[in-house]
Amino acid sequence: MMNHRFDFTTMYDRSGTGAIAAEMIPVSGAMPEAGFSRIPMWVADMNFATAPAVTEAVQKRLSHPLFGYFELSPAYFAAIIRWQRERNGVTGLMPEHIGYENGVLGGVVSAVQALTSPGEAVLIHAPTYIGFTHAIEGCGRRIVLSELRQDEKGIWRMDYADMEKKLRENRICLAVFCNPHNPMGRVWSREELEKAMEVYRNAGCYVISDEIWADVILSGRHIPLQSISEDAKNRTVAFYAVTKTFNLAGLVGSYHIVYDGYLRDRLAAASAVSSYNHANVLSAAALEGAYSEDGEAWVDELLEVLRENRDYAVRFIREHFEGVEISAAEGTYMLFLDCTKWCADRGMTLDELLRAGIRVGVIWQDGRPFHGPCHIRMNLALPTAAVREAFGRLDKYVFGKDQNHA
Repeated sequence: MMNHRFDFTTMYDRSGTGAIAAEMIPVSGAMPEAGFSRIPMWVADMNFATAPAVTEAVQKRLSHPLFGYFELSPAYFAAIIRWQRERNGVTGLMPEHIGYENGVLGGVVSAVQALTSPGEAVLIHAPTYIGFTHAIEGCGRRIVLSELRQDEKGIWRMDYADMEKKLRENRICLAVFCNPHNPMGRVWSREELEKAMEVYRNAGCYVISDEIWADVILSGRHIPLQSISEDAKNRTVAFYAVTKTFNLAGLVGSYHIVYDGYLRDRLAAASAVSSYNHANVLSAAALEGAYSEDGEAWVDELLEVLRENRDYAVRFIREHFEGVEISAAEGTYMLFLDCTKWCADRGMTLDELLRAGIRVGVIWQDGRPFHGPCHIRMNLALPTAAVREAFGRLDKYVFGKDQNHA
């Protein structure tokens, strides 16, 4: 492993900060037993301090003691344009194509409201990010699921025939697409994206592309959906953020990229209704720091750590947790464990398994709200030593052959 310029080994004490990753237990009635420290491995929140370039940018802005109404600066847009060009190969991106969003899910809601009517259906792949479910159903739309399928090599694939069928039968004019996919961790290939956009184009379907994980690529390369073709460029509303990449969810803030003027006008009109969509001055400063050259260097080191954690976790599960099926995430820092066979072989419920892990301090997440019927979602964005400690506990106290979980 490379020598690091930045700190990815310190496990910070987050108690008393209000951090839900450290202070909440996502399974009702479950608590770690005495003697087991908490290892937070659930909500998609990294247990690393953010990049020094971010804190320096925020501190610089804090040195000026006025925080009144403000406009996003040319430097804000220039930082996004540079980042998208250098990291994703995007050309032709202009400031007018970029707009602030007070969170990706808020942007998704605005786009859904702009492009559909209450009661209409929206297509989305399953398993599904829980936030999409809450956001889409919360604004009165129906969700139609198209399930991802595993091929003979265990790789998750889109079922294009199923997508076509459900778009047609439900008269769907809007799909939400996750690129890279959360929670399965797929980084879609250009061929896969081209085929998906062909399906959407043939159905006359607009697309919301959630690309919040675009910077967290462990295998392959992120391909923006809008870069696939001129039609994709003008059919798609894309959302990005620094929050996942730089652990800045508490500062809030994301942005959209929309090339088509009609779609931009519809999105702007929908988001203006609530008057909520205004940037935070410190969030804007944080993005400028994150998307700097020093921020880029920090991300490159982060990805080295995440790859090491991913490789270790997948190898450990396959060697030690017989009956647990896992697909190595190509993107994101999450794993989605299929515990169906393991639970069936032992006559255990998923709830019992979840509580068994939490009893020994491994705070992991129920996969059922993500449409994983017997699945557990795990976060690997923490120091490698903590990842190894967590899997050691799971092996010794939870998945070991002689364990009694009654």
